[in-house]
Amino acid sequence: MSIAPSATPAGVAPTWTTGSTEVFKTGTWRASLARHVHAPSPCHQACPVGGDIAEWIGHARAGDWRGAWEVLTRHNPFPAIAGRICHHPCETACNRKGYDEAVSICKLERAAGDRALAQRWGFAPPAAERAGRVAVVGGGPAGLSAAFQLRRRGWQVTLFESSAALGGLMRHGIPSYRLAREVLDAEIARIVALGVDVKLGAAVDSPQALAALRESHDAVFVATGAARPKRLPQLAPDGVRVLDGAAYLAACSAGASPALGPRVIVIGGGGAAMDAARRARRAGPPVTVLALETRGQMPAQREELDEALEEGITLADGAMLQRLEPAPDGLRLHCTRVRFERGDAPGRFRVEAVEGSGFAIAADAGLVSIGADADLTPFDGVVAADGALLAAGRDGATGADGVWAGGDVASMARFVTEAVGMGKRAALSIDRRLRADAGEDLGAAAGDEGAPVPLASIATWYHGHAARAAAPTLAPELRLRDGAEVQLGLEVEQALAEAVRCFSCGSCTACDNCVTVCPDLAVSRAPGGGYLVSLDYCKGCGLCVRECPTGSMRMEEEAR
Repeated sequence: MSIAPSATPAGVAPTWTTGSTEVFKTGTWRASLARHVHAPSPCHQACPVGGDIAEWIGHARAGDWRGAWEVLTRHNPFPAIAGRICHHPCETACNRKGYDEAVSICKLERAAGDRALAQRWGFAPPAAERAGRVAVVGGGPAGLSAAFQLRRRGWQVTLFESSAALGGLMRHGIPSYRLAREVLDAEIARIVALGVDVKLGAAVDSPQALAALRESHDAVFVATGAARPKRLPQLAPDGVRVLDGAAYLAACSAGASPALGPRVIVIGGGGAAMDAARRARRAGPPVTVLALETRGQMPAQREELDEALEEGITLADGAMLQRLEPAPDGLRLHCTRVRFERGDAPGRFRVEAVEGSGFAIAADAGLVSIGADADLTPFDGVVAADGALLAAGRDGATGADGVWAGGDVASMARFVTEAVGMGKRAALSIDRRLRADAGEDLGAAAGDEGAPVPLASIATWYHGHAARAAAPTLAPELRLRDGAEVQLGLEVEQALAEAVRCFSCGSCTACDNCVTVCPDLAVSRAPGGGYLVSLDYCKGCGLCVRECPTGSMRMEEEAR
């Protein structure tokens, strides 16, 4: 702060002859110091693929959908797919949920992904080609994700898929009314166009086949999924009246829907059971879902269950099949009500039958959708197992040198985006390993991001209350007519309004609040972006922290 120079009156400190108060280092009075930080948002830390959510929503908020898509696809090559089927734990973690309603992150991701498909945006080719070769075994979400990340970094990738088409569960298990096949095909084609060498009908089904891949490639990523359906001893599939739910969905996806008769029962409470039930309902018959869990405990996504009920599906929840009895007109399933308690890990639970609560359900056909296990036979003696899974670390590395694993073969987190995240992490680990083998200086690995920005750090008074955008759905009577997609996307105006609702937690929006409110003029814009806090003049009052609408200013104790 400058003043006009003048003669020094008697009794005035001689420092005033400088014409400036900057000589007074008032910052020495403070006990803590304000810092401008880039901190992780809760949604980012909850995201299965580690997406930079606040950053890409910021681009969307500015109307830069291409920029939003490019940030999204750093981590996930399937924004249009994920925007339709992701279980969106990011929204559960969203700070806005504690203020009014969570941001509709999943629907915003679909908006960006759909725009990319409509505009035919493609991925840039690798900046440089590398000589190393990586085999990816399995063309589902984990394998495709790994192939994408590896090709982007220039590695030569060959993808081995046992079936006649890529997509895995996304193609064979998720019905088209949830994921339109043109969307699936387009997002897969964009990855293949990067230069992935695809081998269809190429099963790696023995330890010898795996050994041959290890011999001919610098690294192998295994993502063969979980294709062995779990069985109920009292309801063994016979291919006619009792079918495996996954096999039924695969047949429907291939255009060969099995006839089920006029009454269908589906056993299971997860997403696969909902898919089987809703697909069977589209064939015409009334469908009943029998689930161990109560409605609030069922692992199926809430919107899937709500849509199933809208479509006329009957739910018998909190109940268990005890025995199956053939009847002249089909099947008679004897059931009982149960008390269900979830265990400490996926797939673990305890049930207790409620005495005197038995009831029966008549059906012509039953679909069993209670989960699946991985086939570990091809890895026997090569890759160590951890129970029913291949043993792999968070980065996908197994105990077998040069072999990584991810997706359902290595995890019980049975969601598409969880598999995408595992494929990404394994690819980054493989990339780092191969570059180290080539003698590159890798520098330090990324460390812990720290605690996410809490709601208390957001100056919410700068964010007006606004209702969450409600994406429309197809009317139930129309859904059952032609199998069209049920969930519809946001309109452009809706998407922009939803992007505005984002707090941008931990990601500065350059609003200048910290500069404006500082009583000591101690905060200034940094030349390369962000803000600087002057050590000489910050008194640690915390006004900049209190008035930050994104939680990007933080008070830190200062040791002297």
